[in-house]
Amino acid sequence: MRQAHTVEQVRAAEAGPLAVLPEGALMLRAATGLAHAVIDLLGSAYGRRVTLLVGPGDNGGDTLTAGALLARRGCAVEAVLLADRAHEAGLVALRAAGGTVTRTPGRPTDVLVDGIVGIGGHPGLRDNAVAALAAYDAVPVVAVDVPSGVDVDTGRLAGPHVTADLTVTFGTHKIAHLVDPAAAACGAVHLVDIGLDLPAAGVESLQPADVAALLPVPDGVDHKYTRGVVGVRAGSTLYAGAAVLCVAGAASGLAGMVRYDGPDRVADLVRAAHPEVVAGPGRVQAWVVGSGGSETAADALARSLGDGVPLVVDADALQHLDRPVGVPAILTPHAGELARMLGVERSEVEADQLAHARRAAQEYAAVVMLKGRHTLTAAPDGRVRVTTTGLPWLATAGAGDVLAGLTGALLAGGLDTFDAASVGSWLHGAAATHAARGGPVTAGAVAATLPAAVRLVLGVT
Repeated sequence: MRQAHTVEQVRAAEAGPLAVLPEGALMLRAATGLAHAVIDLLGSAYGRRVTLLVGPGDNGGDTLTAGALLARRGCAVEAVLLADRAHEAGLVALRAAGGTVTRTPGRPTDVLVDGIVGIGGHPGLRDNAVAALAAYDAVPVVAVDVPSGVDVDTGRLAGPHVTADLTVTFGTHKIAHLVDPAAAACGAVHLVDIGLDLPAAGVESLQPADVAALLPVPDGVDHKYTRGVVGVRAGSTLYAGAAVLCVAGAASGLAGMVRYDGPDRVADLVRAAHPEVVAGPGRVQAWVVGSGGSETAADALARSLGDGVPLVVDADALQHLDRPVGVPAILTPHAGELARMLGVERSEVEADQLAHARRAAQEYAAVVMLKGRHTLTAAPDGRVRVTTTGLPWLATAGAGDVLAGLTGALLAGGLDTFDAASVGSWLHGAAATHAARGGPVTAGAVAATLPAAVRLVLGVT
């Protein structure tokens, strides 16, 4: 499980048992990892030009110490100081290794290392830092710990900030590495283990082993009913295809049976595409409602709530919800839908995704899956999982319908709402990546690739 800790948790860990280490040991560990990452990015060390943008704190010390290591490897290292003071031991080490120090930015370089501010910095950047960054337009940027200027504990962007190609972080991931919009400013994220002993985090990201452990895998005594029946009340005369795609996600093999309960003409299309699906009302372990529901969504939601089983509430059904929902539920809004649910502007949700997802989960007493580049799955108790699988091509019509059906299958298969939503989102992104192979992908192709994605995560060839 990849965990993202707050600044307070990291500071507490650094002040714990590691505080007995010799002075500078943590900084040397961090700087060594940073120097190796810079060399990996450059492809070599000798003769390469490296520029350090250095602020006044320990983040600047990490940067200067890494610069000294790079200079010893043959890099031409220049530190540009952006404050009246800098980490003294780091400056001494850099100069002793042959590095140079200046206050004037702009000399040609192969890579820019952002050591302006670290995890203790305030969002935004001072004017001199903005000007210094502008002097290195189009130069690859490596951020130290986090891109300077981002809000580390929320994922918000408030004012000027660094946009990195690579972020090298230490000890643990921070929330800004996983949660957009700040995560988008991090580029690729490389974690350097410096030995911190950290508590459980409120924000985490599933990894393949976690998904494999959570998947409802049948054993020798299971049959279709013990594996769960997922019901789908989706689609309408206007959006019949949404029902077909939602059923495709539900019929990916992760539940024992799929039942479709919707308009007769739509049911005919569903049966034609998925002959194994049972059409008509009946008992289920979970309902998926709302995908392409149009004018039928309110009635489908009311009937499903009346059945008292867990729900996945998608698309058109979201606007008919009461707070709290009243049954175990997963709500699947994108930013615009969540904004309507909370009575705020879409731009507010996009700017502070973590806070709005958590707020909605508490107000609706349900798990909220805020769909986006990094989908957030928020539980009413404040826990959040961030999905980092997927690719930009997944932003395509019908993909959300497939996700809703898949999540419903996991819910019917026995996972709780938090696990079903986060595992469903992870598998959806993994299937899309596998199906796309770097190019365009359709919703139908994502659904068809779900069994292959499950085989991969389970290690079945």
